[in-house]
Amino acid sequence: MANATVPRGREDEKGLFRIATGAGIGLAAALLAVVIPTGFLLFASYDSGGFVSLQQTALIDAMGLLILAGAILFLISLFLYRRGFAHLRKVDSRFWAASVLCLIGSIGFLLILVAAVAIVGGSNGFLSCMNGHPAQALSCLRSGNPVGAYAGLLGFWLGWLGGVGIVVGLSAGSSRFHVREIAVESLLYAILLLALIGPFIALVVSFPGAELILVVVPVLSLLAPYFVFRGDRPLVT
Repeated sequence: MANATVPRGREDEKGLFRIATGAGIGLAAALLAVVIPTGFLLFASYDSGGFVSLQQTALIDAMGLLILAGAILFLISLFLYRRGFAHLRKVDSRFWAASVLCLIGSIGFLLILVAAVAIVGGSNGFLSCMNGHPAQALSCLRSGNPVGAYAGLLGFWLGWLGGVGIVVGLSAGSSRFHVREIAVESLLYAILLLALIGPFIALVVSFPGAELILVVVPVLSLLAPYFVFRGDRPLVT
């Protein structure tokens, strides 16, 4: 996140290291909580009476466990981002907003953990309720476990605000260190946040092109933290 030619103090180095580590963990979290479950939902939408129907309980439990593990990793990732921004805010007050938003996002992922547990604990009939339509996932969860559904709903938006915190922090980093690559990292996260709104709407109501967005989001969820991790890690001395 910083250029090797730019002088950096001890707090800068600590902040960069924690941000890079948080990005690496966020990469693993995206794979578990976004990429694989989204692939499963897309597969379920095209499977009619086949493997998914025969193994619905086991697959839903597996998806819930993946989301659970991914939410835990996202929680750790946001914690590290927040710690990184906390070090940087000691030398630059512009990182305060990013740190606070990441804290709010951490609360969101705690709520997503509750929703993931609800999925694992109430998998019977969940997929049959969906009837092959991912857009029905939220309504099915709401009918079977309203606490889990609303916890996931609130958790999503609080977690989304945590993502805004990352964008704000990276933007502040771009201004502080005068490195163009940081602006690119911030832009990728901003595009990801905008794209995330689409799949969320698709969980509530079907609309044309929803499947395409469900493909774009997993790709962006991997690319954004990857570029931060790749850009920051080699520059920490």
